[in-house]
Amino acid sequence: MTKRFRGFSRSQASRRQFLSRTGGALAFAPLLKAGSAEEGIGSNNSSEARRQNMYDIRIQDARSHLLEAIPRHLTNGDERRYPNRIGNFSKGLVHNSYGEVDPNSYDSLLHALSTGEAADFENVVMGGSTLLVDPQAGLAFDLEGVDSHQTYIPPAPALASARRAAEAVELYWQAVLRDVPFSQYCTHPLAQEAMAELNGLSDFGGPRDPSTGKVSAQTLFRGFTPQDLIGPYISQFLYFPLQYGAAQVTQRFQTTLPIGAGGTDWLADYDSWLTCQNGAGPFELNRYDPVLRYLRAGRDIGQYVHVDVLFEAYFNACLWLVDNGAPLSPTNPYLKSKTQTGFGTFGAPHIKTMVAEIATRALKCVWFQKWFVHRVLRPEAFGGLVHNTITNARSYPLHPDILNAKAVQNVFMANGTYLLPHSFPEGCPQHPSYGQGHGTVAGACATIVKAFFDESWVIPNPVVPSDDGLSLIPYTGPDAGQLTVGGEMNKIAANVALGRNHAAVHWRSDYEASLRLGEQIAISVLKDQRSTYSELFDGFVFTSFDGQKITV
Repeated sequence: MTKRFRGFSRSQASRRQFLSRTGGALAFAPLLKAGSAEEGIGSNNSSEARRQNMYDIRIQDARSHLLEAIPRHLTNGDERRYPNRIGNFSKGLVHNSYGEVDPNSYDSLLHALSTGEAADFENVVMGGSTLLVDPQAGLAFDLEGVDSHQTYIPPAPALASARRAAEAVELYWQAVLRDVPFSQYCTHPLAQEAMAELNGLSDFGGPRDPSTGKVSAQTLFRGFTPQDLIGPYISQFLYFPLQYGAAQVTQRFQTTLPIGAGGTDWLADYDSWLTCQNGAGPFELNRYDPVLRYLRAGRDIGQYVHVDVLFEAYFNACLWLVDNGAPLSPTNPYLKSKTQTGFGTFGAPHIKTMVAEIATRALKCVWFQKWFVHRVLRPEAFGGLVHNTITNARSYPLHPDILNAKAVQNVFMANGTYLLPHSFPEGCPQHPSYGQGHGTVAGACATIVKAFFDESWVIPNPVVPSDDGLSLIPYTGPDAGQLTVGGEMNKIAANVALGRNHAAVHWRSDYEASLRLGEQIAISVLKDQRSTYSELFDGFVFTSFDGQKITV
């Protein structure tokens, strides 16, 4: 069921009051006395023209967005289909002993989302002390790029669908294989079991080997672009050393201990799972490896995306590309200049800050999709449906592919429940699953990097970690000469977004839709910015995540 926000009147009134106070202009700007100092070029006759140009550019961009309709936002229908809301996000609200949300508690959230009033969000009936994460971000406007309400992602897989069951089976296998190095997928018996089961599902949407049409060791748990299937599982940009000004950074990270070495999975017992649904806990903390390691397994990348700065991975990639002389995009206007080089425009400071700038715009857009459109349940809650169905505590409309999965049986043998084991003690965050914040930021930031650099440049001297994560060794696979800037940016976006899946807090469809959403946001901002440049410029040219050549 689609909810449309109706509470604009107060915002419109406040804007009118502001304009009336300022006379529609910056009335508080300081006035300079004419002739009080020597005036620079452009400060006399051209000053009015400059102000008019500034105004015209902003009006032109605003009109272009005004002409872009707000799409009809379609959901998977689960909120209307199930009156007990079992297909929707409800963590932190009040739940019964089966983890089903209290109707009054859920309706209080729906009421706040429908009015958009800050006071109504303060009256949401909560089940514990853990707070909902910023639903009002979905109502914020932005002054650059597409408005959040003008973005679109397709409906998520429905609760009872074969696609949702297949995504759940993949998540259970990612939990089972969390401590297996990526390099061992080709030989590890449980990885072989995972590939066989995924190949036999009714509607698995993950990547397959182009030569066989099957899930293989080279495609297991990878992203959807062709470049994701080239080279090692983890992008080179998460291995190379970095230069942060005068500081040198080796990309060995704090990881959590694997099972068998003092580590544990979380929310695998019913009491802690139910406690988290009500927004209480966690009562324990992760157990950290005292040795810093390179990322070499699902648990490692899961912990990386547990604590990362959202634009961190792509900013680091950008730093490495700049510091190692990677060629800029062939359309960069300064490549042919005999007298100038880029800096604040089309130079390193411009590119680096753009990677960070786009992230905040991406978050506003995806938070609208999360809270005001889809409200999709997290894998954590789905695991409760699986457990209660198999144990005959309740009967839920789940597809047989998940109820009969070997992955689920493996989890039961390890933990004594059918709940989906998590990497994080707190389980999933307190906001809906679809779209994905990490995935949207990944799509937006990676698109910015691809737009400013020559994405066909082959990355030299690729590496792969040792299985213990203590060293890097040369990667000598037959595709070692095919790792390009564009491909590794696609891969690092997948690593981060799917890293959240390794931790069991997101679905594959969250990553896929959100990467494309982030790309859409980045294109809209690049479009707005292009009209502000003085340079002769042929536009930003790059390859989309779906393989299309894009010119902005």
